[in-house]
Amino acid sequence: MSGTALSRVVRLGAGAGYSGDRIEPAIELAERAPIDYLVFECLAERTIALAQQERRRDPTRGYDPFLEARMRAVLRACRQRGIRVVTNAGAANPVAAARAVAGIARELGLSGLRIAAVVGDDVLTAVQRRAAAGAPAESDALRSELLSANAYLGAEPIVQALEEGAEVVITGRVADSSLFLAPLVHEHGWSADDWTRRARGAVAGHLLECAGQVTGGYFADPTFKDVSGLSRLGFPIGEVDADGDITVTKLAGTGGCVTARTCAEQLLYEVHDPRAYVTPDVVVDVSEATISELAPDRVRVEGVIGRERPAQLKVSLGRSDGFIGEGQISYAGPGAVARGRLALDVVAERLRLTGVPHDELRLELIGVDALHGAVLAHGTGEPYEVRARVAARCANLCDARRIGDEVEMLYTNGPAGGGGVAKSTREVVGVTSTFVPRDEVHPAIEWEEA
Repeated sequence: MSGTALSRVVRLGAGAGYSGDRIEPAIELAERAPIDYLVFECLAERTIALAQQERRRDPTRGYDPFLEARMRAVLRACRQRGIRVVTNAGAANPVAAARAVAGIARELGLSGLRIAAVVGDDVLTAVQRRAAAGAPAESDALRSELLSANAYLGAEPIVQALEEGAEVVITGRVADSSLFLAPLVHEHGWSADDWTRRARGAVAGHLLECAGQVTGGYFADPTFKDVSGLSRLGFPIGEVDADGDITVTKLAGTGGCVTARTCAEQLLYEVHDPRAYVTPDVVVDVSEATISELAPDRVRVEGVIGRERPAQLKVSLGRSDGFIGEGQISYAGPGAVARGRLALDVVAERLRLTGVPHDELRLELIGVDALHGAVLAHGTGEPYEVRARVAARCANLCDARRIGDEVEMLYTNGPAGGGGVAKSTREVVGVTSTFVPRDEVHPAIEWEEA
C-alpha cells in the first residue's frame, strides 16, 4: 500500500498500548480495518531494564513476552492485506525478536517476509565511559549496579527500514510516537527539517500510542464520563494526510468511543509543557491545536506546530536497587480498622526488635489510607473490611523475605480474625534518566527473512 500522491491519506492502526495489552482488537484491525500499518507500542522505562536482565540470563530472549502470540495472531492477515507492522517489542534484543518472527512466518507459510531489526539504542558502554569521566547522572546511577542504558531513538532508522522494503520492523527503545511518525515520513516524503509536519506526525503517534486510551479506556468514569462496550474496546485508527493532520476513528461495531474529550485527554497525557513537548524527532507545540468532532467516532486534530529537534537524546538507565519484601493480611467485621492498625503496629515493632535492616517501610490499610495517606482519609466512613499491607525495601533477598514472614506470623501472634495472608519478594529495578549527544548514538539495521 505504498503511497506517492500528495493527497494520499495514510492509515495507522494501534495494535497495543503496552506490553500486556489485549490482542483481540489488533486482530480486528489486521483482518477488517482499512489500514496501511499496524503499530504495536509495548515498552515502558522499567520494561526494558527487566528485559535486559532476561537477556543476561538467556541471550536468545530479552524481547517482549507477548511478541510471538501477537505475531501469530496478525501476521497472516497483514501479509495478505499488504499491512506493514512496526513495533518496539524487540525491547532489549530486537535481533532475537526478528529471528523469532521469521520462525513464526515460516510456520505460517509466509515465505520471503522481510523483517528489519533496528539496533543501536543500547548505549551502556557510552554511559559507563561518561560516568568514568564524571558525568553526574551517570555517576549517581553507577553507585548501584547499572543494568541497562537505552537511548530513545527517533523515526529515522525505521524510515530507512521501510524504504528498504521491510514488511515488519522491530525496534528496541525508540520514542513511542516515532513508531507512528516513521510510516508517515516514509509515505508522505516529509523532509528532514519539515518540523511542523513532523510535529503533526509525532502528535498522531502520541494520540495513538496508548491504543485504547483514546477510544475510552482509562477515560471512563461512570456518571461523569460514561463509555459503553469497554469489554470489547476497539483500538484506534489514525488517518493522516500529507500535511500531518489526523482524524482519529475506530472500527464500526467495536466498543468504546472517540470524542473530542477522549482525544483532548490523550493529547495532554504525559505532556509536561504543551508548548514544548520534546521528542527525538521534533519539539512539538500543541498549545494552539484544535479538536473537532466530524461525526460519531471521528475526531480531527489540527493546528500543531513544531520546532527543531533536540541535540541530545534521552537515555533510560536501569539499575539494581535492592529487593522489596511484602506481606498482606485481611480483617473483617466490627472493629476491622482497629485490628488492622494494631497488626501494623505489631509488625513495625517486630522489625525493630529483630533488627531487620530495611528502607522505605510502608504500613498501610488498603481501602483506608493506602493511596492518599491518613490526612485525606480522615473523616470518611469506617469500612467493614480492610487489608493490612507491610512492604519495605531491603538490600538483600533474605532480609526482604523476613518482611512477609512477620506478617504471616500475625496468624497466631496478632489481632483476632486475621486471614488471607499473602507474601512476596521481588527485585527492584530502579529507573532514572540522563542525556547523551545525538552523535554518540549509532542506529543500524539487521535483516531477517522467512
